[in-house]
Amino acid sequence: MARVKTGPKRKNKHKKILKGAKGHYGRRKNTIRIGRQSAEKAGQYAYAHRRLKKREFRALWIQRINAAVRMHGLTYSQFMGALKKTGLELDRKALAAIAFEDDKAFEAIVKMVADKVNKPGKKAA
Repeated sequence: MARVKTGPKRKNKHKKILKGAKGHYGRRKNTIRIGRQSAEKAGQYAYAHRRLKKREFRALWIQRINAAVRMHGLTYSQFMGALKKTGLELDRKALAAIAFEDDKAFEAIVKMVADKVNKPGKKAA
């Protein structure tokens, strides 16, 4: 019986690997062995960075809110604590967007919240 070579199957497998390595530099994009390694590593980076992206955006929102609040004489922690007390349910993403795009609206939010901040020397009731 004649030996069967896996021509079409192997070609499809290789095409799939090279498609995953598309856009990579050098031999990574056109050599199967190196392309496989490159595509696999790229997948690992993609998986990890989908989680890191969430952390980095939260940190960015906090920095933007902190910078905007400090212009009004508060700190981030004072502002967020007072925001919880007022019952305003704005998340950090929305607050950062307002602070970044609309100064007047953010100033109104800060004024609303500033009354709730404990002043030094006074006891909270």
